[in-house]
Amino acid sequence: MSEDLPAALAALRPLLLDDDGLVRAVAAGRRRGAVPTHRRAELRPVDLKAGRRLQVVVTPAADALPPTTRNVTGPDAEAAVDALLAEPFGNWHVETLAEVRQLRVTKKGLAQVHVVRTSRRDVEPAPARGHDRVKERLLDPADPLFAALGADADKRRQVDAFLRLLAPSVARARARAAAAGRPLHVVDLGCGNAYLTVAAHRYLLGTAGGADEAAAGVRTVGVDVRPDMVARNTRLAQELGLAGLAFVVGTIEDADPGLGDVDLVLALHACDTATDDALARAVAWGAPVVLAAPCCHHDVQRQLAAAQAAGRGAPHPYQAVTRHAILRERFADVLTDALRAAVLRLHGYRVDVVEFVDSRHTPRNAMLRAELTGATGRDDQAAEYAELTAAWNVRPRLADLVPPPEP
Repeated sequence: MSEDLPAALAALRPLLLDDDGLVRAVAAGRRRGAVPTHRRAELRPVDLKAGRRLQVVVTPAADALPPTTRNVTGPDAEAAVDALLAEPFGNWHVETLAEVRQLRVTKKGLAQVHVVRTSRRDVEPAPARGHDRVKERLLDPADPLFAALGADADKRRQVDAFLRLLAPSVARARARAAAAGRPLHVVDLGCGNAYLTVAAHRYLLGTAGGADEAAAGVRTVGVDVRPDMVARNTRLAQELGLAGLAFVVGTIEDADPGLGDVDLVLALHACDTATDDALARAVAWGAPVVLAAPCCHHDVQRQLAAAQAAGRGAPHPYQAVTRHAILRERFADVLTDALRAAVLRLHGYRVDVVEFVDSRHTPRNAMLRAELTGATGRDDQAAEYAELTAAWNVRPRLADLVPPPEP
């Protein structure tokens, strides 16, 4: 049943402003003949020292621009919600403790609303949203870097989740550095605002030995194409007194971190094929450890759409998987990272694709963790990769940059 769009959007407003009942809301897509200011918007309540706030994360329509985050309350929260409801988004997904409500705008400008009642027993009650157990954190929540980064509770969770994925792999990277008699070399490709780069460096310093030894034992270089980001990150590293941490301007493909051999490569939320560029550099360097958290998977999405338009769509009987745009988009995310993992395996890496951080805290929550074993890809792995790409009529950019061996 279709219904009046303004009325349906008005019904979302109290749900979005209910900081005790709201779990998470996401707006995305666009209506026919209109383009929103933002490609995506996400709202959820967070607990800060100043009290509960509505966190609003918006991703600009321009791919080159990073997401922005605001924590608002009172009239500011109402204004933020009203502004987003006025945007011509094509879809709203709102989760509360009582229901999951999905709103889709039809081609005729009407609203189709689907509501599922749920007890949401899997969601923490509102009073526990800000709960931190300090003794379980790999970095002390009182560390000055968190204040310098302006990190809220969600960012602290992301830092801790990331470090827990990094920790088991550090020994392999350190072994290569120790064998060469030099410091551990870490490169973050497409570091952006670098809060995870800074956290990783701080953690590696703390696990390398005493403070003086650690400063000499770890060198980290963040690479980003934006000079303003590099200047800002450099100032931050100096303010925090983080010896061995530096930032340079450059593209992922061409930047020279000036380290020689690289032991650990990070690529955290590099957009679309920038993740492939980073993985290709890691393979070329022979880096023993790679951690990549992909962001945006437009390349394979476009290939799937083009194949479908050309009559070479999904293999039988999977046409239903890509018939609808939203399902095609989600499937492309999965397919992209599956193909990246397959290519890395063929180049001698053992790969795990794991949850980076709970999806309630960020939608960009997949992590590819790869460790170089030196084993060459088996014929059956190469055949599996070839069959998968042929069946779906796609080729990941990573395969163009570092071609896998033929089966």
